[in-house]
Amino acid sequence: MAATTSTTAVATAYRHLSSAHLPSPRPSLFPSLKTIPKPHLSLRLRLCSSSPHRLLFPIAAGAAAEPFPTSPDDEDYLPLFDDKPREECGVVGIIGDPEASRLCSLALHALQHRGQEGAGIVASDSTTLRAVTGLGLVSEVFSPAKLDSLPGSAAIGHVRYSTAGSATSPLNVQPFLAGYRFGQLAVAHNGNLVNYPALRADLEARGSIFNTSSDTEVLLHLIATSTSRPLLSRLVEACCAIEGAYSLVFLTAGKLFVVRDPHGFRPLVMGRLRGPSRAVVFASETCALDLIGADYEREVQPGEVLVVDGKDLSVTSLCLMPQKPRKACIFEHIYFALPNSIVFGRPVHASRYSFGAALAEESPASSADVVIPVPDSGFFAALGFAERSSIPFQQGLIRSHYVGRTFIQPTQEFRDLGVKLKLAPVRGILEGKSVVVVDDSIVRGTTSSKIVQLIRDAGAREVHMRISSPPIVGSCYYGVDTPRAEELISNRMDVEGVRKKIGCDSLAFLSLDSLRKLLGDEAPTFCEACFSRNYPVPPREHKVVKVMEECA
Repeated sequence: MAATTSTTAVATAYRHLSSAHLPSPRPSLFPSLKTIPKPHLSLRLRLCSSSPHRLLFPIAAGAAAEPFPTSPDDEDYLPLFDDKPREECGVVGIIGDPEASRLCSLALHALQHRGQEGAGIVASDSTTLRAVTGLGLVSEVFSPAKLDSLPGSAAIGHVRYSTAGSATSPLNVQPFLAGYRFGQLAVAHNGNLVNYPALRADLEARGSIFNTSSDTEVLLHLIATSTSRPLLSRLVEACCAIEGAYSLVFLTAGKLFVVRDPHGFRPLVMGRLRGPSRAVVFASETCALDLIGADYEREVQPGEVLVVDGKDLSVTSLCLMPQKPRKACIFEHIYFALPNSIVFGRPVHASRYSFGAALAEESPASSADVVIPVPDSGFFAALGFAERSSIPFQQGLIRSHYVGRTFIQPTQEFRDLGVKLKLAPVRGILEGKSVVVVDDSIVRGTTSSKIVQLIRDAGAREVHMRISSPPIVGSCYYGVDTPRAEELISNRMDVEGVRKKIGCDSLAFLSLDSLRKLLGDEAPTFCEACFSRNYPVPPREHKVVKVMEECA
């Protein structure tokens, strides 16, 4: 989630932004650090004595929360691959099964590709909500003993990627669990709130104290300070105040609430377990349903609010959010989602195959000897390109799946070794050949240039890059961690300039027109802002920064 920009200057800047206002002033969320009256949200701070860094972290009042594990080192580390957009979150919600927390952990395993920096689960036994959250992979955070500490028939879970500056902060790991005047409430969020800085500045100006740098915490403050009744009304009121992308799962002692933003930017699906419990399951992708043995029923519709009662598993569907044109993220089909998932009603593997086939027609490489993918996300696009071109398809690059979360210090010498740690060329396939390399996208161009050099070093005669998406020219503000626009290589250079920079013999992207044709009648229902700079919800953060500079 977005890191905080909260300062006095932000509060001043917010007052200059007439387009972003909260409802009428309400009581502050934290009147005092020492005494927290019942009517307010309670996130108590406790010193984590087991941590080598002795971090302060929030735990919900009355919850048996485990201390957050900490990063082994506070140094800034560089991921082996930093040249892809990163999906920041995956969410899961399960209600109606006595093994809810274990099922939730398995579903999070299936969504691990959506976030590898932290994971968490909050479970309910119908009276108390308990949380386990921590930095690391799902398998690192949840031991059998940790799952034993999460009894109950309902649970929500979350995996996350972090934005720059917050990767080592355990405070930002979701789900967030809080106690307020009506009991306990937990939330997990996939997306990004474009008006978060303004909302947070306003809340802080009224006395609210935030424990994290996550935009999701704004929701808890809005809900806690609302005077509406019942909880459903407070949830809807809070969601009407936020703007941007959000697929949300909320958990109380007895109910599960699900909300998707009116544009439907991020995916969220519903299913039911096949077993006797017939538990209701929600997840970011259908691959999570498949793993735990749940049948896919449908998408949660944009603007829809679903309430599942833990007593009888009845599902109430309400469309309480204002209806807006659907703008589903096209990058889910290009890169983020697993190919065995159905996302926005479309099989992901079929989409990627069609992107590659269209690219072969639009930008052929008739003299090539072999087509290879950049694993793993380039596989189906490369297969489509090869079959449409009648050029042999081979696995010319072998990905190491054992590098895992290895990080390297940011020196140029080790940076240059990063790709070799993860990708190994098959010399027998590449040597002396004219090679078409199919990848899903180019962001900064740093990894692409290293891949081209790796293939040349393996003896390839020619290297032709084919990209199964249009050039990325705009940053994403809806839940994807992309670089700033000035860092995007296609925003700074034309195709020929990018080709020279990465060092290949030829380069072609799938055109935006071709992408739209492949999407057919549904093309207007997809968000393509990263390719066109046409933002369905205008980003506000740059306006806040601009006003801050003017006030300085």
